[in-house]
Amino acid sequence: MAVSSLPRGLRPLCTPLPFLWSSPSGFPGSTALRVSLVRGPLLSSALRKVQHSKPSMYSWNIARVRSGEAEGNPSTEGMMMDEQTLQRDLEIAIKEEDYARAAKLRDDLRVLHEDSKASVLAANARFYHAFRNGDLAAMQSIWAKGENVYVIHPGAGRISGYDLVMGSWEIVCGADYEFPLQIDLKNVEVHVRGDVGYVNCMEVVKTKGSSWGKQVATNVFERVDGQWYICIHHASHIDA
Repeated sequence: MAVSSLPRGLRPLCTPLPFLWSSPSGFPGSTALRVSLVRGPLLSSALRKVQHSKPSMYSWNIARVRSGEAEGNPSTEGMMMDEQTLQRDLEIAIKEEDYARAAKLRDDLRVLHEDSKASVLAANARFYHAFRNGDLAAMQSIWAKGENVYVIHPGAGRISGYDLVMGSWEIVCGADYEFPLQIDLKNVEVHVRGDVGYVNCMEVVKTKGSSWGKQVATNVFERVDGQWYICIHHASHIDA
């Protein structure tokens, strides 16, 4: 699927990455990339080395993105099939003027959709719980596995691939400030279609004695074996 054909809220948002090349350290035989993860003033001067790999063009082919398939395991599409089946049956019921059955199917679709939205919001809450507490182990468990996951921290470019993404969160979680952080979420919106969902929100982040200001964030989730995992986090500073 072409990126331009996606709904506006699902198009990847990419910013140029300010590369600062240096000699490798800790990654023998590879090129090290210094990335400034400007999640706040205390991180703006903390340039840490992250192993560099050539970023590949992101594809919204769900078969490639889905974690289970990235690891060689078959993915489940039961929920998507349920939604498609209900939608098809609804169209048939309307065509046959079976309005009682159509009403029941419409209610079933609404319940299924609301359940999916609630599950995505719960996954979003788990992400911010790990972020607030600087819990790297929790962060590792809630991210999808694969090379097509990516993160864009405020003021930095895109970091692609599970290992590099986790390397960036290791920097954030190991930064020199007191956890837990205070992260308030405002203007939260959730959208779900099939096995993909996303949350738009505004992050208001504060540490003890300081404030990072406001970031607008988009978190994209994928459903694998009935579980929602985050596969994209994109946050950008906005003026107060």
